[in-house]
Amino acid sequence: MLSTEEIRKIDHEIALVPVRKAACIEALKIVQNHRGWISDESLHAIASHMDMSAEELDSVATFYNLIFRKPVGRNIILLCDSISCYVMGYENIYEHLKARLHIKFGETTADDRFTLLPNPCLGTCDHAPALMINDDLYKNLTNDKLDEILKEYK
Repeated sequence: MLSTEEIRKIDHEIALVPVRKAACIEALKIVQNHRGWISDESLHAIASHMDMSAEELDSVATFYNLIFRKPVGRNIILLCDSISCYVMGYENIYEHLKARLHIKFGETTADDRFTLLPNPCLGTCDHAPALMINDDLYKNLTNDKLDEILKEYK
């Protein structure tokens, strides 16, 4: 079931577009912001509200890498793996993250503090290597900088 607040916010987004289904990404984001991820039950409830099949909505949800179909940590790390970041030290940063957090891509730390995901581009190639944690962008990374950055997130 969708909460009253989720329905209100989704209906607001629906009112902004000419076709109800066009608001499905926003609907997914709204529910994910409230629940942390999109469970099968949430997906079915959203699909029903959007007049879509669950399969149709799931194809949208799984296309976008920032819609999470399984539980994630409190902080999402998106490590840029573009060619610019790769050339400028991506592998070293990734190895350091794996060693510090004891996780690989697609995994979440045992304390649910971090989930680590690859990202094809963060749009800051002139400051590679880079990553984002939640909405915060970090550039020109080194292992020492990374250690300081990680301390900021609980």
